[in-house]
Amino acid sequence: MQKVYLLYHIRDKGAEDEDTKEIGTYSSYELAEAAKNRVKDKPGFIDHPNGFYIDEYIIDKDYWADGFHD
Repeated sequence: MQKVYLLYHIRDKGAEDEDTKEIGTYSSYELAEAAKNRVKDKPGFIDHPNGFYIDEYIIDKDYWADGFHD
């Protein structure tokens, strides 16, 4: 089972204003952390240091197979 790690940042400016940036996809958690350390002092990121997230995904797996539910 192969895994990848998605690094992204969410800049939340209130209920109606949220900005999500996908920074990159990496072959290990450690590489994702290293990427975070490279960008954390850049404009936009530096003002929201708690907005970084790393999610683990299994390659060739469906994640939204059932679609949206009302």
